[in-house]
Amino acid sequence: MAVSSTPSRSLSAATCADPRPAPRERVFRARAYDLAATLTSGQAFRWEARAEGWVAVAHGRWVRLRQHGDHIAAETAVPQTSWQWLADYLQIGVTLDNILATFPDDIPMRDASQACRGLRLLRQDPWECLASFILSSTKQIVQIRQIVATLCQCYGTPVTVPAGEPLAYAFPPAERLAGLSEVELRRCKMGFRAPYLLATARLVAGGKCDLADLCRLDLAAARPQLLTLPGVGPKIADCVLLFAFGFPTAFPLDVWVLRALRELYFCGKRPTTKKLKDFAATHFGPNAGYAQQYLFHFIRTKRPKNIFTRDAQL
Repeated sequence: MAVSSTPSRSLSAATCADPRPAPRERVFRARAYDLAATLTSGQAFRWEARAEGWVAVAHGRWVRLRQHGDHIAAETAVPQTSWQWLADYLQIGVTLDNILATFPDDIPMRDASQACRGLRLLRQDPWECLASFILSSTKQIVQIRQIVATLCQCYGTPVTVPAGEPLAYAFPPAERLAGLSEVELRRCKMGFRAPYLLATARLVAGGKCDLADLCRLDLAAARPQLLTLPGVGPKIADCVLLFAFGFPTAFPLDVWVLRALRELYFCGKRPTTKKLKDFAATHFGPNAGYAQQYLFHFIRTKRPKNIFTRDAQL
């Protein structure tokens, strides 16, 4: 589905001398899009639910999103000459039916697809995604959100917000974090993750890891480069490859997904992690990463009592 967006207010035809300011609002047509599921499915950690919608800082901009049926209304604090950054972030142009059609035709995927229909993968800023998932190690989503919020408040640049809105901050760039000490980072309650984040920030800021270059590689070449970074294991690498770079077969395996595979595909047996990885690599098709996110969200929100007695860690 091609990106289809219309201004939230009707405008007359533009002229060369058009004095009107750039708009702060836009409405995107988004068929079969579940905004709430997408923003709460463990991909990104900055979205806050408000009575009037969802608010976050994305790509350095304060933004509020509200869904009305097949439309998503976006509002920013600063006028936008182009909204493509947000359409790309939300992946508005993805035709979901084409994705779902590639999923294996089995009971678990049918159940997950039906329960979570409308869930999309976001396309995030690579550095923010990488740093956030380094901070996610052994933490629950609510705790990750708290750490990321504190990090942004302490070291992020303030962004313009509408009148009456609380202060908001951009995610601090690698160059900013690279100049800090481990002690300063630990004040953000990130614990043992502080030296990993600091070391990785210094590698990125110093040009020894070029995140922009990874999108020009194939998956087999990009993954090993991420795995060389401090604090980055296979799960974190695959999260970044999937959520920031859009590699469709990247398949993050965390405790939720591993247990989901055992419960839904192996009848509660205890196959080895290697066997589960081999199964995931061959069973879920060309959009395996999408299938993984559906299983992850399905297990966490639709069937939690069947699988766990408490919230698992990422």
